[in-house]
Amino acid sequence: MDSHILTPITAEVTKDLHAGDYVYISGTIYVARDAAHKRFMDVLDQGEELPFPIKDAAIYYMGPSPAREGRPIGSAGPTTASRMDKYAPRLLDLGQKAMIGKGKRTQEVIEAIVRNQAVYFAAVGGAGALLSKCIKKSELVCYGDLGAEAVLRLEVENFPVIVVVDAEGNDLYKTAAQAYIR
Repeated sequence: MDSHILTPITAEVTKDLHAGDYVYISGTIYVARDAAHKRFMDVLDQGEELPFPIKDAAIYYMGPSPAREGRPIGSAGPTTASRMDKYAPRLLDLGQKAMIGKGKRTQEVIEAIVRNQAVYFAAVGGAGALLSKCIKKSELVCYGDLGAEAVLRLEVENFPVIVVVDAEGNDLYKTAAQAYIR
């Protein structure tokens, strides 16, 4: 099933998404990779606020390449999500509702997705140049010293993703493999 959704992504939205669905996201998403996630944990451990509103947020695990003239961003393909697995449950418990990356997630992350009625989307790896065409605006939020791992706020339009793990814990990577074996 194809769905068009707007951010912020709430539990009302995630309940209607199912593993294998094609989804087109429009609105604000945030970019953060492992170095930024480590800083998020440090900030939270110090009792401080995160640098952007985490409730109902979508975080894209991506390290962009430099923007070409006239473009808001360069190539914008996903990075491996498992590098954020040690941080994801805590952010999900704080209200984050969506993650975008590529690759499998741990059982702990899947349990946090279910517990928080969240969702894990995959973006197509190797298609960063095409994905960048859906990004209409990019601005630095914080941690500019991290370069390609800085936290960015993106405005996206019809950004294509696939639901990999839905709010019920269904995992497309497992079900697709099982279907293929049959």
